[in-house]
Amino acid sequence: MNNNVNPQEVEKFAALASRWWDKDGPQKALHALNPARLAYVERHQTLQGAKVLDVGCGGGLLSEALAKSGAQVTAIDMAAPLVEMAQLHQLEAGLAIDYRVQTVESLAEEMPGQFDAITCMEMIEHVPEPASIIDGCARLLKPGGQLFLSTLNRTPQAFALAIVGAEYIARILPRGTHDYRSFIKPSELAAWLRNAGLNLQDVSGLAYQPWNNHAHISRRVDVNYLACARKGAVA
Repeated sequence: MNNNVNPQEVEKFAALASRWWDKDGPQKALHALNPARLAYVERHQTLQGAKVLDVGCGGGLLSEALAKSGAQVTAIDMAAPLVEMAQLHQLEAGLAIDYRVQTVESLAEEMPGQFDAITCMEMIEHVPEPASIIDGCARLLKPGGQLFLSTLNRTPQAFALAIVGAEYIARILPRGTHDYRSFIKPSELAAWLRNAGLNLQDVSGLAYQPWNNHAHISRRVDVNYLACARKGAVA
C-alpha cells in the first residue's frame, strides 16, 4: 500500500523543518523524548554494528542518535523538506545515514528481510492505515529482528495532556499536531503486530515532564507509550 500517506500531515510537519533541530523550538518536547526513546531501544537491542531502519525519521533526531550508538542507519520519511534538513545536519555531525523520501511499504518491496531493528516513533498515529506500516516493518525485519514503536494511547488522560495541555495551554506543541481519533490503544497495536507475524515483547510508558522538559520510561501507559515486538517465535 504505497498511498498510505496523509498529505496534510506531511505538509504540517514539513513546515517545521527549518526549526527541527532547535531545542527551544516547536520540537522542544521531541528533543526531550529522544534520549528516553534511545535508552528504550538500547535496553532491548545491541546497536553496535546493527542494521537499523528509522521509519518516519523527520529531521533525523533519533536517526543520528542511533548512528552515534554504532548502528548502520537507513531513515525514511515522506516530508522531503525534513529529509533535506536531516541530510544537511548529518554532514555537520560527520555521520553517514542513508536518508530517503520513501514509504515503508515501498521499501519493503525493495529490501525485505534486511534489518536487525526498526524504529517507528510518534508516526503511526499520523497515517491512514497504521496496520499497513506495521506489516511493512515486519517484512523488512530479519527473522528475530525487533520493531520499536511509540505512540499515544486513546484515553481521556492522553486527550487532556497531549492535546489540551500540550497544544492549547502550555503550547509545547503546535496546535493541530495530534488528532485524538487517531490515537491507538495498546490492545489495537498488539492485534496489528500479531497479524503481521510479530510477537509483542514489552509495553512501557513514556512520561514527559513539561516543567523541566525531561522524559523517562515509566510504568504508566495511559498517555505516551513504547512497545517492542520481535519477528518470529517467542524466545
